[in-house]
Amino acid sequence: MQTSQEHHRSSSLHGLYHQPLQEIDPYCVQHFQIIENNVCPDTGSQGTTVSFQPYPEQPQFFTLDSSPATVGYIDYNSPSATSFLSNRSPFSPQVSQSCLSDQHHSPDNTYGSPASGSSVADNGNEFKHKLREIEISLLGSESGIVDSCHYCPNSGIHKPTFVSGCDWNQLVQMDPSLDLRKGLIYCADAISRDDMTTAVDWMELLGKQVSVSGEPIQRLGAYMLEGLRARLERSGSSIYKALKCVEPTSSVEPTSSELKSYMTILYQICPYWQFAYKSSNAVIEEVMANEPRIHIIDFQIAQGTQWEHLIYSLARRPGGPPFVRITGVDDSQSFHARGGGLDIIKQRLTKYAESCRVPFEFHNAAMSGCEVVQENLNVQPGEALAVNFPYVLHHMPDESVSTQNHRDRLLRLVKSLSPKVVTIVEQESNTNTSPFFARFLETLDYYTAMFESIDVARPRNDKQRISAEQHCVARDIVNMIACENAERVERHELLGKWIRRLSMAGFTLYPLSTSVTNIVNNLLKQQFHENYRLEKRDGALYLSWLERNMATSSAWRC
Repeated sequence: MQTSQEHHRSSSLHGLYHQPLQEIDPYCVQHFQIIENNVCPDTGSQGTTVSFQPYPEQPQFFTLDSSPATVGYIDYNSPSATSFLSNRSPFSPQVSQSCLSDQHHSPDNTYGSPASGSSVADNGNEFKHKLREIEISLLGSESGIVDSCHYCPNSGIHKPTFVSGCDWNQLVQMDPSLDLRKGLIYCADAISRDDMTTAVDWMELLGKQVSVSGEPIQRLGAYMLEGLRARLERSGSSIYKALKCVEPTSSVEPTSSELKSYMTILYQICPYWQFAYKSSNAVIEEVMANEPRIHIIDFQIAQGTQWEHLIYSLARRPGGPPFVRITGVDDSQSFHARGGGLDIIKQRLTKYAESCRVPFEFHNAAMSGCEVVQENLNVQPGEALAVNFPYVLHHMPDESVSTQNHRDRLLRLVKSLSPKVVTIVEQESNTNTSPFFARFLETLDYYTAMFESIDVARPRNDKQRISAEQHCVARDIVNMIACENAERVERHELLGKWIRRLSMAGFTLYPLSTSVTNIVNNLLKQQFHENYRLEKRDGALYLSWLERNMATSSAWRC
């Protein structure tokens, strides 16, 4: 079995973004019911099957396990012993419907059952016409010009009309473009309608197409399929905790050094974290240019790497370096990757600051951001305060999850400290309050771009990349798809919503200077693929992969 080791560049890899309009894969769901035993009631034919255009056979690797240890297993007779669909717990429409974790928060679950009495005429044109009717019923008459890479949940999703009793071989013949991406959407739609028989049938088909060492959509499909299965089995939370090493569940969990190496790989091959660190540091250094005492509160201290760069830069300040104090808020995954608590960061940063001759002090706040109160932050008079939120605020539950609304509570707490500047970097994605199906489409769109951006940097059969995607990316995908309510902690919001939240908390945007923009631009040009783009608008910096916005960096003041 072979895997491609070529780095696909923009001309060959990203046709998804440059298809002619008539070939664009619209974000539509053409709804078909898989008839049990493949019997079509209008023809009486049996034994019909569905098949996708085959991908080259790829070596498979074990990835996630959505089945709790107490759940029984079923063999779907997959040709691969490591198929994502093999050895999973059995489903039935009666049992599985009760496994959806939150029907109250998923308006998609109110979709009606398939309409009876529909049939497909033998004439091919009529069949195509029926497919078009379904597309229009879902996305409206303009669906033909919808770019599948830029789906906007705010545009609304129409309740679909369904075709039942169709011949699956005929379906594939009439829609040869039926591919893995569409199949994932069909499967998610079936789950949103509580049609578990159809969903499980789709899972069996899709499981033969995904591969963690394949093309970007195959790799992403493996994790999205796992998320769909975990949603049925209500195991998404346990998978998320295991992959974040909150509750290690088996001997295959990565060691501290392994997890740290996976994080380092993504840090090196993708600009998302360096974008956060470089832009935030540039703003903080600019705002603190004349301050003799600086206190930085970092709500996602991670490995502390960000502050080594800032300390190095401050050491070269004309007139001598300032006194620097950093308060680090911890998280469980960083704890595991470090192999210990914040004292490890304290020792390393203290030693580094000494080598740069920068007066330095480190304060531990080993707790979740949801638990932080003012007394934990050790703010002292005479300090110029900066607060840093790198990819962390979206983990704080808001008013849609809890009356405590830690997301806005934390912003109000920070406002009460009167900081000189607050830096915020977040994914530019809309998954916080979206219902399941819209959230699935947004996740598919966002992570398609991310997996394509990873694809140009490492060979597809690189086992370190496979492990990095599994332990640093897949957990978020599974959580967004499989979990609801308090268990769903990956809750991204678009910059527009963050602007409203911070404005209500009493902050105003700090205009980013040309110098800040140039620093990030130089980073992208010198180290990363040309398909990464940077744009300054709405008072913030947007990092994009081709036309897909991936992250924003903004600064705020009281």
